[in-house]
Amino acid sequence: MPELRRLQAGDAPAVLAFELANRAYFAASVSDRGDEFFARFTDRFGALLTEQEAGTSAFYALVAEDGSVLGRFNLYDVEDGTAELGYRVARHVAGRGVATANVRELCRLAAARHGLRTLRAAASHGNAASHRVLAKAGFVPVGPADPAHLGGKTGTWYQRDLRRRQ
Repeated sequence: MPELRRLQAGDAPAVLAFELANRAYFAASVSDRGDEFFARFTDRFGALLTEQEAGTSAFYALVAEDGSVLGRFNLYDVEDGTAELGYRVARHVAGRGVATANVRELCRLAAARHGLRTLRAAASHGNAASHRVLAKAGFVPVGPADPAHLGGKTGTWYQRDLRRRQ
């Protein structure tokens, strides 16, 4: 059974393989990470772990029994009990409830482990799957998202109060 766990230094090769294998799939609905991301992956991954250690972010990987990464679920810009949520799942597991189940689990962890009260997430208008996932996970739309935040795409901000039971 896949496990949602905090990112660790040893996860770098599996995370890179996940990102490369799904790059075109992700780019169809969210901004492409760009060639620079992949060229400097080792440095960027190290920076993520530093952010996580500092408590300004928390990065999770959904890891299959064989060690491959099936998804990434991230809390970033953690401040004053609030954080932004970002996630992506591999194409071969999309549409099976994997994103919804693990966004729900990350909401639980955000409150229990990280002491957060509110999560925010943005989804572009063209990403219907993310809108469904966020709604099923208890997020409600709270207003338009600036295209600068979504790689030039228009979208909607969602929010979830973690103190309410879902």
